[in-house]
This record gives sequence, structure tokens and C-alpha cells, in this order.
Amino acid sequence: MAHPELNNFVSPFSIEERLMHVAEAKRLLGTSVNWLADTMDNAYHDVMGRTPNSEIILDSDGVLVARRAWSDPVALRLDMERLVGAVDHPTQIADLNLPAQPPIPTVAKGVVPRVPLPAGAMPMAIEPQTNSSGIPFYAKLRAEATRELLDTGKGEMYIGFHLDPLYRVHWNNEVDPVEFQITAPDGASVTPAYGVAIDPEEPADADPREFIVQVDAKDLSQPLDLRVQYFACDDALTFCIPVRQDYKVHLRRDEHHGWSTRMNPDGTRMR
Repeated sequence: MAHPELNNFVSPFSIEERLMHVAEAKRLLGTSVNWLADTMDNAYHDVMGRTPNSEIILDSDGVLVARRAWSDPVALRLDMERLVGAVDHPTQIADLNLPAQPPIPTVAKGVVPRVPLPAGAMPMAIEPQTNSSGIPFYAKLRAEATRELLDTGKGEMYIGFHLDPLYRVHWNNEVDPVEFQITAPDGASVTPAYGVAIDPEEPADADPREFIVQVDAKDLSQPLDLRVQYFACDDALTFCIPVRQDYKVHLRRDEHHGWSTRMNPDGTRMR
């Protein structure tokens, strides 16, 4: 995902979740056109030079007739006029009747203070470890590291557990809080290697649970093992279950993900 947290979305972990993103975007935008989704190995993103806002035009025979590394609406309009013909009344944004307000949250947000990201933090490659339980990753890990850590093996790492809004779940603060454990390979250390999230007075909320740890690793090719435990409770109050999930956190940058777009509880962007 180019900008995690934009409109509260987080990066999908499976092709099914990526298609759920497409379905939600179609619902929110009210579109009837066909959408395309990249594969989970981001093959299209690679072919397009890993640009986050590229655009292409294919003709009716599937031939590439225009391509840009960065979307340009004015140039796109000129291309369409050249290829298809001009229209008398081009559609304006105001004509689309897009929703002007974010959806009403079902639980509180803005309850838990955000943890400042380390300066210049960049997304790290992670591997969710799936198992036979079939339980979704209701809360998804995002890990970010300083340039110093990625270059030398020593520096700060941000770890955040973000509820996936597609599943419409929340934290139940009347049970055990989120906790994590990181196991480092031989010759490496993480401080603290164990953490427990804040336990707010609000009975339920949907704020991310965030931590900063110090990493000291001599071999950048060896990943960290991270385990998180939490309770996932759906907004419809039909279930509240304990969840334990594992990740491999690689000490390298994830070239397919961009910097986070932190959002305020009302859906506006943090400054």
C-alpha cells in the first residue's frame, strides 16, 4: 500500500483482502467500471518501476497507447480526446456526489495517544505467518526502521498493530491488553523484547497499539520473530476471541510500501 492509514486503511496480507479493498473502494466511490488489482508479489508495481501513482491507457485490442510514471489528469484528458474524442460536458468531481464525511465510527478513536515515529522511518519487509486456524489478521503489524538500523543493524524500530477496518473489529479494553514478544537471532538483541499496550479506561476503542524498540543486529540477513496476542471483538458484538499471531520481521526496507499517512480520529490527516 502506498500510504497506510490513508482513510484508515492498512496494507492487505492476502489477495482476498486486496480484493476486499477493491470492493470497498467501489462501494465508497459508487463506480461501475471494472477494477484491476495487483498480485501479492506486486508484479505490476515492479513492471511500472515501483511508482505509486502511475497510469496507462490500453486500446480495445489491449495495445499500450499511453503510459506515465505519475498520473497527470490534464494529459490524460488530452489522450482520451485524441483516442476517443472530446465530450461536451466533462465530468467534474462535484458531479460524482462522493461522500463528504468519513463513516461514523462504532467505537471511540483518539483514546490512546499516538507514538511519534522515529525521524526518517521507512517501512520494513514483514511476513505474516499463516496457520491452519483460518483466523484473519484482524490487527495488522506495520514495522518501520530508521536509516541507521537498515544500514548498520543498530537503531530504532517502530512496531504498530493496526486494526483492519475491513473486518469491523475493535479492542475490548475489559480483557487483557495487546502484548508482543520479539525473539532475536543469535548475535542480535531487541530492547525491550516484550511489551504490553496501554490499558485505557474507555471500554472499547480502535486506536493502533504502538511501540518503539532498539535493535542491535550484526547480521541483517537474519529476521526477527515477533508474536502478538490480542482479543479481536467485532463491532456487531457477535464474537470476542483471543488471537495469537506470528511474523517474520526482516531488517530491510519494503520497496513496495510507502510511508504511513497518519490520520486523526475524524479522518483528517495529521500534520
